Amino acid sequence: MSQPLANGTAKTMLHKQVIPAEQSTHADTWSSYSATGDAVVAAKSTNSMSHEGVLLGRLADFIELTKPRIAVLALATVVFGFTLGSAGVWSTSNCMHALIGIGLVAAASSALNQFFERAVDAKMPRTVNRPLPSGRISGKEALAFGVGAAAFGLLYLAMFTNATTVVLAASTLVLYAFVYTPLKRVTALCTAVGAIPGALPPVLGWTAAGGSLDAAAFSLFALMFVWQFPHFTAIAWLYRQQYADAGLKMLPAGASSQFAGFVAVAYALVMIPVSLLPAEWALAGNGYLLAALILGLAYLASSIRFMIRQSVETAQGLLWTSLIYLPVLLFALVWDHWTLLQ
Repeated sequence: MSQPLANGTAKTMLHKQVIPAEQSTHADTWSSYSATGDAVVAAKSTNSMSHEGVLLGRLADFIELTKPRIAVLALATVVFGFTLGSAGVWSTSNCMHALIGIGLVAAASSALNQFFERAVDAKMPRTVNRPLPSGRISGKEALAFGVGAAAFGLLYLAMFTNATTVVLAASTLVLYAFVYTPLKRVTALCTAVGAIPGALPPVLGWTAAGGSLDAAAFSLFALMFVWQFPHFTAIAWLYRQQYADAGLKMLPAGASSQFAGFVAVAYALVMIPVSLLPAEWALAGNGYLLAALILGLAYLASSIRFMIRQSVETAQGLLWTSLIYLPVLLFALVWDHWTLLQ
């Protein structure tokens, strides 16, 4: 091969090698830019998701501060009371106004209760993971939330319901957060005191609908008041050791364990005639009377079972019986009431 031909061939081969190398360099640079851009987008997406997660977590903590399960049960009884107090003239807007205002006051009561009990809650396994003892919400935040919800709730009720409902709602708040809560560390009679605000939600619904504080309203109050004792006795027995370790004097509060069973049976017995009072005051008829009697006997039987053999099984059985008894009884009452109005 001649030298010129060899040099030409070498240049051609070198050119062919350089071009792919340059193309490869550009491709690598573009891939680097693309990967960097993807990383930035992914980082921004992760930060956005993290921020949203924090906000959702905070929202969940404040919802937990309101004790939502208790609030839902209380508001359900408000609806029952409103329905009975409306005298057949149902107003959806008025009912919604009542639920919003009373719901805010209920949320405030629970928040303030947990604010005052944050040190006690930290001592019990059943409450140690609540927002305050776990540190997810500060005491100042809980206090501000409770005071704000109370003020707005009472103002809302004043604007859209009536003075009687506002006074009763304020009384419920004061009795629950400022009387019942501190009494839990002083005397087992706190259960009776706490049962008063616990019995007022259906009366709040009744007055919000325009009903007066008469014997019929008292029958709703009495029904809710007595129902609570077997219910809370079962809870207090299940967590008796935790309550004792935290310094709370809840029934049976150091008394004989059999005492809890006697309390449950005694109030379940009283519940039977008390549950018949709404019919006595023309809120319902014979259909409700029959339902109340059957349900009352079932509640009594569950209480007797708990008294005879106190165990986790019988206590939980009584607790679940109470949770089934109340809504079924109130539904039967409202159903029979509206049937009579028709």
